[in-house]
Amino acid sequence: MLVLEIMAGWMQSVNQSMMLLCLIFLGMAPTANSIYPRIRLSHKELLQMNRTWIFQGQGLLLQPQTMLLDESHQRLYVGAKNALFSLNLDRVNAHYRQINWGSTEFQIEECMMKGREKPECANYIKVLQQYNQTHLLVCGTGAFNPVCAMVRVGHKGQETTFALEQESVMSGKGRCPYDPNSSCISTLRRGELYIGLYTDYWENDGALCRLNNNTYTRTERNDRQQLNEPKFVGSAVIPDNDDRDDDKVYFFFTERETDGEGVNRGVLTQIGRVCANDQGGQRMLVNRWSSFLKTRLICSVPGPNGIDTHFDNLEDVFVLTKKDEKNPEIFGLFSTTSAVFKGYAVCMYHMEDIRAAFNGPFAHRERLEHHWTAFEGKVPYPQPGSCASKMNGGSFSNSKDFPDEVLRFVRSHPVMYRPVLPHHHRPILLQTEPSRRKLTQIAVDRVQAQDGHYHVLYIGTDDSLVLKVITIYNKDTDSIEEVLLEELQIFKVPAPIKEIIISPKRQQLYVGSEVGIAQVRLHQCDLYGSACADCCLARDPYCAWDGLTCSRYYPAGVYAKSRRFRRQDVRHGNAVQLCNGLQIDDEQWQRAEERLIYSIESNTTLLECVPRSLQAKVLWFVETKGEKHEVRGDERVIMTPHGLLFLHVKSSDAGVYVCQTVEHGYVHTLLRINLHVLRAERLDLAMRKAKNEGGDGAAAQCHSIIIPPAAPSVSSQSLQLPSVPAPNSRLWYKEFLQLIGYGDAQKVEEYCERVWCSDKKRRKTKRKYAALGGVKRGKGRGEENSHRAPRHTLDT
Repeated sequence: MLVLEIMAGWMQSVNQSMMLLCLIFLGMAPTANSIYPRIRLSHKELLQMNRTWIFQGQGLLLQPQTMLLDESHQRLYVGAKNALFSLNLDRVNAHYRQINWGSTEFQIEECMMKGREKPECANYIKVLQQYNQTHLLVCGTGAFNPVCAMVRVGHKGQETTFALEQESVMSGKGRCPYDPNSSCISTLRRGELYIGLYTDYWENDGALCRLNNNTYTRTERNDRQQLNEPKFVGSAVIPDNDDRDDDKVYFFFTERETDGEGVNRGVLTQIGRVCANDQGGQRMLVNRWSSFLKTRLICSVPGPNGIDTHFDNLEDVFVLTKKDEKNPEIFGLFSTTSAVFKGYAVCMYHMEDIRAAFNGPFAHRERLEHHWTAFEGKVPYPQPGSCASKMNGGSFSNSKDFPDEVLRFVRSHPVMYRPVLPHHHRPILLQTEPSRRKLTQIAVDRVQAQDGHYHVLYIGTDDSLVLKVITIYNKDTDSIEEVLLEELQIFKVPAPIKEIIISPKRQQLYVGSEVGIAQVRLHQCDLYGSACADCCLARDPYCAWDGLTCSRYYPAGVYAKSRRFRRQDVRHGNAVQLCNGLQIDDEQWQRAEERLIYSIESNTTLLECVPRSLQAKVLWFVETKGEKHEVRGDERVIMTPHGLLFLHVKSSDAGVYVCQTVEHGYVHTLLRINLHVLRAERLDLAMRKAKNEGGDGAAAQCHSIIIPPAAPSVSSQSLQLPSVPAPNSRLWYKEFLQLIGYGDAQKVEEYCERVWCSDKKRRKTKRKYAALGGVKRGKGRGEENSHRAPRHTLDT
C-alpha cells in the first residue's frame, strides 16, 4: 500500500506541476531566427572534462583590471585590486606568484577625505606592459593618486622571478587614470608608452598620449574636434611598410557627436591614428601630435529605402595579426545606443580599407551648424597626417621640420571625410533578439580547415559565458551564416567577462572576470562523439574524423598518413555525403536504445529525449500494429525541447515511440520508448484491495498489480523505478522518492508508518523519531491524523 500512497499523491499533483513545466519548456524553445548553441556546457561539466582551470587567488574577489600574455616566460600577468599575479600558462591555478601592492592607510584616509568611498581608494592596476625582456611597466590608481613602478621578471629560461623594484616607484599622473572605473588603453613600442586615458582627477581631460624618458606628446586640451568625451577601447601599433619610421599607432574609441549648438546627439565609434615617431611641431603644436587624424568606424545593417541600422557603440576590439604583420584583420564588437532597439554585432575590417580612408579627402564644414563635406581646397605638402620618413621622400627627418601650414591644416582638419566600412559591407555576426544578456569581450582565432580558413570568434558575456562562433560567407548568395558551436559557462557565479586573451600557440583561452581567471581549451573534439557523422555535423574547424574517432585536425605533418581517412565539412556539415551516405534504415531503427515507461490514464507524462546537439531537429514516430506514423503535436500532445509531453494520457497512446534527430539532412535514431498506459479502473481496484487488506502485505500486492516484478527501469518524469526490488523490500520506495525529486524521505517514512502500521508499531516509531528530534512534528499533525481514514496524498 505504501507505493499506492506515494503514487496517488504524486499523480494528483503531477498535472499542475507538469503543466507548469510545459510552460517553462515552451518559453525555452528557440525561435527560428535565434543563434542557438549546438553544444551547451555548464561550469561543472567543463571542470569534469578538464576543459577549464580556475584561479581565484585567496578566495576573495580578484577584480582584475588588465592581463598580459608573455609566451617567452610562459606566464600570464594579471593586474588586479591591490595585487599583481604571475600565473602558469599550463595551469593557471598552480605555481602562481603574487605581489601585494595596496594603498597605505594614510593614502586611503586622504582619498576618503576627498569624498571617495573606501573601495575606490584601493590601488587598481590599470596599465601592465612588457617594458623589455626582463621588466614590466605597471601603473595603478593609487587611491586617486596614480603611481607606476617596474616589476622584474628575469630573463627567459631563468628561474621564475617576480618582484616589484621599490626604487623605480614614481608618479603615474598622465600614465594611469585616477578613477578605477575610468576607461584606459595602452600599448608599448620601443620603450615608449602610447596610452588613451583621462589625465585629471575630475575626468574632464580625455587624451591620447605618448610618454618616454624625454618627451610627453598628446592631443590638444579642450579641443572637442579632436576628442569629445571619449571612451577608450583599444590600441595597436601597425606598420605600413618596411620603414620603421613610417609605423602608425591606431586608437579605437567612442565619443559624443554634437550638433551646431553643442548639444550631444549620440555616440560615434572612431579610429584615430598618429605617427609613432611624431615629435610635435617647432613653433606650433609643441608637445602635441602633428599627425593626429580620425575617421568613423561604421558597423551597420543595410535596410530598406537606404536607411541602415547602425551599431554605434564599440564594446571591444581585437586585432588579429597574421604572418604579414602589416595587414592584420580588425574585429569590433558593437552594441546599439537606441533606447528602443537593442542588439549586438561583430564587424570585420581590412587594413587596406582603413588606410584608404586616411589617404582620402579631409572632412570640412564652415560652421558648427553646417554639415560635413569633402574638403575641396588646396592641401599642403607633405600630406597632413603623414610621418617624417623615407616614404615622404626623405625631405623631413623630424615632424618639427614640417611647414607651419601643414601643422595649421592638420589642427583644423583632424577628421577624414570617408568612413571605414566593414568587410562585405555588413556585420559577420548579428544578435538582435531581445535579451538581458550583454556581450562584453571578443577574441578571434584563424583556423585552417580542410575546406579553407575560418575565423573562430570567442565572445564573452555579462553572465560568465563564452560563446564560440564561426561565420561562413556564401559568395553565391552574398550572405553570411553564423554557427554557434559552443556555449561555455566559464564561472559558476554569473559575472561580466572583462577580458579574453587567446594563445593560438597553446590552443588556450585566458578569461578574466571579477571572480577569477580561467584557462579554457579552445576545443575538445571527442566531445562530439566517435562516429563520423557526429564529427562532421559538429562543423568545428579544429576537429575532423580520422577513421576511428573525432580528433584534432592537422593540415599536414606527421598526421598526413591518415589524411585519406579524414572527414570534415565545416561549410556544409554534410555527413550524409562524407560518411558513406549513411541513412536511417530498419536495422538502425531497431538497434536504438530502448526504455520502458508506465503512465496512468488522464495523467501527464513526458517522454524525455534531449539530443546532444541543440541545433538538431527532433522528430517523433509511434509504432502501432506494425505501422510507423509521425507524431504531430496538438493541444494535448506538445513537442518541447525536453521531449514529447502528454498533458492527458489516453489508453490509445500506448505504443512504441521513436525519437529521431535531423541535422543537415542526416537522420539519427536516438531512443525507442515503450509506453504502457495503466487504466484508471485497474488503479482503483488496486487501491481498494490494498485498503481492505492493509499492512505491508497489501503494499506488496498493490506493487505487484501496478508494476510487474520484471519491469525494467523508467525515467523520473513518468513514474519509473530504476530497479524494482523484491516485494518484501521495505526501502525500495526511497529510490522512488529520489526519482520524483522529493527530498524529505524521512518525513514520508514517518507518515506512512503512522498511517499503515499497527498501534504497537506506531508507538515504537514515535519513540524512534522523538530520539531524533522529531517529537514536535510527530505530536502535531501526526497524532491528530492517526485515527482518520488514510488519504491518498503526501502530507507535506
